[in-house]
Amino acid sequence: MSVSRRSFLIAGATAVGAVGSLGGVIAAARPAARFAGDGECPAYGFGKLVKDPDGLLDLPRGFQYRVFSEENTRMSDGNPVPSSHDGMAAFPAPGGRTILIRNHELNPEDIAEDGLTPVAHVAGAIYDPEARAGGTTTLLVGPDRRLVGHRVSLAGTLDNCAGGPSPWGTWLSCEETVDTISKPHGYVFEVDPALGGNPVPITALGRFEHEALSFDRRGNVYLTEDAGGPHGCFYRFIPNRPLGGRGSLHAGGRLSALAVPGLGTDLSIVQTPGMLLYATWIDVPDPNPADGEPSVREQVIALGAVPIQKLEGTWTDRDGYIWFVSSRGDGPDADDEEDRSAAVHSGQIWRYDPGNETIELVALFPKGTPYDGPDNITVGPHGFAIACTDGEDAQWLVGINEEGRVFPFGFNALDDGEFAGATFSPDGLTLFVNLQGPPGLTFAIWGPWRSRPPGNLVL
Repeated sequence: MSVSRRSFLIAGATAVGAVGSLGGVIAAARPAARFAGDGECPAYGFGKLVKDPDGLLDLPRGFQYRVFSEENTRMSDGNPVPSSHDGMAAFPAPGGRTILIRNHELNPEDIAEDGLTPVAHVAGAIYDPEARAGGTTTLLVGPDRRLVGHRVSLAGTLDNCAGGPSPWGTWLSCEETVDTISKPHGYVFEVDPALGGNPVPITALGRFEHEALSFDRRGNVYLTEDAGGPHGCFYRFIPNRPLGGRGSLHAGGRLSALAVPGLGTDLSIVQTPGMLLYATWIDVPDPNPADGEPSVREQVIALGAVPIQKLEGTWTDRDGYIWFVSSRGDGPDADDEEDRSAAVHSGQIWRYDPGNETIELVALFPKGTPYDGPDNITVGPHGFAIACTDGEDAQWLVGINEEGRVFPFGFNALDDGEFAGATFSPDGLTLFVNLQGPPGLTFAIWGPWRSRPPGNLVL
């Protein structure tokens, strides 16, 4: 399917409705983002990456890292560090320390076929006693960025991919599967940095292949879905007890899915960074379908929700905008029917404005860029986002500034394993990120974050 920019704008004009003017709904605000070549850095980055003599992580000059909590090493609770480090967030702790809560994306096949290490079952933190696979671990890191201790905090879950921090300082861990073992899966679980995980699923947040979530300032939750046949959707949950603190999401609320009136296809068709689209929301009839019933996405796509291929990370920035990522669009000629999309791209970074109800394409990763497949994303206090790529070959940490400029920040010099779980410390001085592995590793990265603010371009 091919849609010209002119015909797309005309089609989009049908969405104006009560808004009253095309300019208030759809507009091309800037040219496409420019990309740096392999290891070459534009003026808006932190400089050319320096090869790591240890062959682990290439970073710009002046930045350094420390690595800890490698899989299969022994944790403070006596259990081995599980495999497949994934989504993560950082929380403040007394004495300048930082607590990390880290997902482990594991399912029974990973354990049986690949010999990966599951999350150990610990009393009081187990959801499904027959699911010996995924979960979360909690790490305490000192002000010197050295590991103080780590332990299991949630177990008996599956494919804990990403998630997100809550406004009240807990981690919400997402299952990216709807398998059933002794209990159904496909839920979100809350993990307290001090008290550990609550093994009761938050069913009101839906049962689907959850990827990540974020919050707006009103306490509404935004959730991404990485699924196929059909593609996943972008969801909003309006809680009955907004900003109600730990456990409040169990009180229920209203789950809906993003729609773009007049679009008539999936989001891959948008190829112009700066384009704004008007957003509406479609209620989910049954957020918690039983096995064999129509999935959440099947329900809402039939009602007009917009499908999005490889919907991955989401994060809230310092201004309250919600960033979310489509990792790729395989185009209309993809070999597998379920992978087909309206247009081809190697990544889209979107930003939703809860006040104006618009979504904006911040950056497009064109086919052929070395930084393909953005996945997890975080937005720090320095005016730019960091995305972890999960591309076909080389794996990067890339920065995206508020103007949509993309630049390299880190490179996996060890192998082709993906980065995951990028998150800044509460003081903004340290970037923590995982290498999913094997070997699963967690990095603390620090350096001159403010030496060249990426928002101040030198062209």
